[in-house]
Amino acid sequence: MDLSGLPDDWTVWNETDEKLILAYRPDVFDSEQFPAPCLPTIYLTRGKRTRRPGADRTGESWYVTFYLEPEVERDADSYEGRDAAVEGAVDLATRFADGELDYRSLYQVPREAYLDKLDDLTGRT
Repeated sequence: MDLSGLPDDWTVWNETDEKLILAYRPDVFDSEQFPAPCLPTIYLTRGKRTRRPGADRTGESWYVTFYLEPEVERDADSYEGRDAAVEGAVDLATRFADGELDYRSLYQVPREAYLDKLDDLTGRT
């Protein structure tokens, strides 16, 4: 698995055979500077989450999902293999770091003050 292209502001938060979690700037999402639940994360998982009780994941594909908050996420991208999914996760992290990912559109209820602060942190202003 090649994470060498991962932008500096992203950290490998957790890694197992079935999951990889990338976190953006956990040093500032500490409940003082930024709310900890708003930590931008990218989840790479084998199988898709299901909301059915008793079933955690379904399928053999790999999914890359971007979260801004527990209830604010971008639709997952799917991949046939883990290596391709890792490449997709690194690309997604790079697009976020480069300001190419429109995270404001993911919010149904705008949080302008918070998003302006996030824009400042990510160099979008």
